Amino acid sequence: MKIISIKNNEEPEFDRQLIASLPATGPRYTSYPTADRFHDGFRETEYVKALELRGIGALNKPLSLYIHIPFCNTICYYCGCNKIITKDKSRADAYIEYLEKEMELLAPHLGGRHRLAQLHFGGGTPTFLSDDQLERIFHMIRKHFQLIPDGEYSIEIDPRKVSRDTVLMLGKLGFNRMSVGIQDFDSKVQAAVNRIQSYEETKEVIDAAREAGFKSVSVDLIYGLPHQTAESIKTTIDTVLSLDPDRLALYHYAHLPHIFKPQRRIDTDAVPGSEEKLDMLQYCVQTLTRRGYVFIGMDHFAKPDDELSVALREGLLQRNFQGYSTYADCDLVAIGVSSIGKIGSTYSQNERNIDDYYAAIDAGHLPVMRGYQLNQDDLLRRTVIQDLMCRFALDYRAYESVFGIPFGHYFKEELADLQQLAELGLVRLSSHGLKVTPKGRFLIRNIAMVFDYHLRHKETKAKYSQTV
Repeated sequence: MKIISIKNNEEPEFDRQLIASLPATGPRYTSYPTADRFHDGFRETEYVKALELRGIGALNKPLSLYIHIPFCNTICYYCGCNKIITKDKSRADAYIEYLEKEMELLAPHLGGRHRLAQLHFGGGTPTFLSDDQLERIFHMIRKHFQLIPDGEYSIEIDPRKVSRDTVLMLGKLGFNRMSVGIQDFDSKVQAAVNRIQSYEETKEVIDAAREAGFKSVSVDLIYGLPHQTAESIKTTIDTVLSLDPDRLALYHYAHLPHIFKPQRRIDTDAVPGSEEKLDMLQYCVQTLTRRGYVFIGMDHFAKPDDELSVALREGLLQRNFQGYSTYADCDLVAIGVSSIGKIGSTYSQNERNIDDYYAAIDAGHLPVMRGYQLNQDDLLRRTVIQDLMCRFALDYRAYESVFGIPFGHYFKEELADLQQLAELGLVRLSSHGLKVTPKGRFLIRNIAMVFDYHLRHKETKAKYSQTV
């Protein structure tokens, strides 16, 4: 279900003092409820039921497919992803066999060869795979799904491990979007996080993507890495902009060595403090907007003619587990170890340990380890949070019409909290809705957190990332 909300095309305003005064951490809302609310009472039986409901048309939406490739050749010390470090590509052969078995187990419950609106290869490092291994997976995909001309088919790329010929091959397979990991071009920073990557090899990959006809090239950067400074990041930004990416993501580095073991190899004293990180962020934001990039939301920027920017202007932006998207709300089938999917009013996550993942499939079971069934309140709040994150506005009357609730009474406590945010200048309130202000755009996660019932009423041990 989709609610049309008020459009908001105002330029964002970076208010350092306000940013520093609000709670520093919170969910990214790639889903609501967030993944820390999933539980092991939701397993294969519940997942199959959701697929069957979809099959009879009650929840029949466009389909998206996510495939998780967990392997990496080397370890990046900052990384908190689910990954397996190895140089042995034969391990991927065994893994691909299990991907195929999982697809075969899913096939009877999907009921037919569905049109695929979106496809995303994530990791790990998807390009750890050889060309032959990538072709093998695509053969599997085409057996069970139909790729369509206007589909959105993306892959995460590590330029250190990819040749021009491989990028051209990816284009022939059907990929039309790529996300290129850069993080930082400063040699001292790269050494500190164990990711040595040259400008030349990065440019070769991006040039090859354009030669292959990719519709969009996005680059990922991280601010707050060890030895980064407000001065050093200026050079990185200038270098990145010389590559002319269509989209750019600027992530905050969360130094949590007690949770992520690889980060224990990072010198904590070399990690910049809060003030310097705000200096970096402020410079990056101002430079990107001055150079013509549109602030999409959270930490994403895009050229004015990019599909994300167009979707933002038209009030059609979406958000899912892969971040911001141009497609309508899709059901997401997730394949591979630790992958998370969404079917109708449910979420499901596969086994996070690869041996457990293999064992479940060997036993003839879909490898679901946990999940969540949304209730009516969850569905309402998910829609509200999606509208906040993507359209930066709410029209109370739309929710009253669709969900049959008096918005002011139902969200009495939330509206009281919003009044406080209004006094801080984050939102403008009216009797029938709200609009996020330019300075509130950078703090949209803080605004969305107001409507998170689980965050308000239930404890969690989850460690959330910085909101800005």
